Amino acid sequence: MAWNEPGGNKNDPWKNRGGKDQGPPDLDDVFKNLFGKFSKGGGNGGSGKSMGKLGIGLLVGLLVVIWFVSGFYTIREAERGVVLRFGEFYTEVEPGLRWKPTFVDSVIPVDVQSIRDQASSGSMLTEDENVVRVQMEMQYRVVDPFRWTFAVENPETSLSQALDSAIRYVVGHSEMDDVLTDGREVARQRVWEELQSIIDPYNMGVSIIDMNFRDARPPEEVKDAFDDAISAQEDEQRFIREAEAYAREIEPRARGRANRMNEEAQAYKEQIILQAQGEIARFEELLPQYEQAPEVTRNRIYLETMETVFGNTSKILVDSQDGGNIMYLPLDKMMNSNGSSSQNLRNSLPNLQVPDLQNNNGGSNNSSPSSGLRNSRFNNGGE
Repeated sequence: MAWNEPGGNKNDPWKNRGGKDQGPPDLDDVFKNLFGKFSKGGGNGGSGKSMGKLGIGLLVGLLVVIWFVSGFYTIREAERGVVLRFGEFYTEVEPGLRWKPTFVDSVIPVDVQSIRDQASSGSMLTEDENVVRVQMEMQYRVVDPFRWTFAVENPETSLSQALDSAIRYVVGHSEMDDVLTDGREVARQRVWEELQSIIDPYNMGVSIIDMNFRDARPPEEVKDAFDDAISAQEDEQRFIREAEAYAREIEPRARGRANRMNEEAQAYKEQIILQAQGEIARFEELLPQYEQAPEVTRNRIYLETMETVFGNTSKILVDSQDGGNIMYLPLDKMMNSNGSSSQNLRNSLPNLQVPDLQNNNGGSNNSSPSSGLRNSRFNNGGE
């Protein structure tokens, strides 16, 4: 039979060896017996008293050691410790191994290096009476552990409520297109400024690092129509950029062409002026000669002019002054048939001197100072 079965089992180990019942040992009884022994020793004389004092001293020393050891704590590298003495702010401690008097000081570690996130979302009414759903995320960091711990009762909840208030204020004072399309950056900056103005009076000991739009979209019922509107706006912006690129490409060419035309006009102007000045200078040189010998000068000018005119034609008709024989020189046919030699003849025509031919009834031809070029005539028909 097992010793713990009900019914008068004689083998119960908690019973006295002498037959009496004995329960499990009690700690109170253990300490009572211990102090009783010290008390008995004290009743016997001076040695007993010293033993009692020694036991009390050992107990007090043990408690002091436990209290001292329990005061060690560690602040991590990214944290700062806020020390409270009897519930009142006492100081801040840096990272490392620290000690505090237990039951006197308490330490609250605060992370001051990690970047924390706070998100907010909801459906909001814009200024033009459209409903949009906005989701924004804020990133912040604790810069003052004491203000973060004691400025407000729940700093994270307070930040969340302040972020909600800033978003709703900005969205409520903006149009839907500004929130959903090209005005998102402006709206983000306005939310940041509004949130900063809300939390500044509370001095919560935080610094806002960044503010981002996670999502901004219209209600699902009008999403398709809004997507079409967004696509049209994107096409508009694309066409504008293409037109600007085309303008940037064409404008330099037009300016270069205009500058070239201006330079050509300026060069032509200077050329005409120089030609006019040259004509004037030549006239001024001929004027004294004409005043001295008008007839000779006039004939010379005539001959030079006719030489210039006839030097550019391929047909020449030469006759005599007294109606004699006529000689026709078909230079055009000669030049067409001779190839390269005709080119040389054409180049030499401006310098060709044709004398005045005299027909003395079969006699010899005599040249006179009055050249035949003076009496020659140009015939366009070749006759």
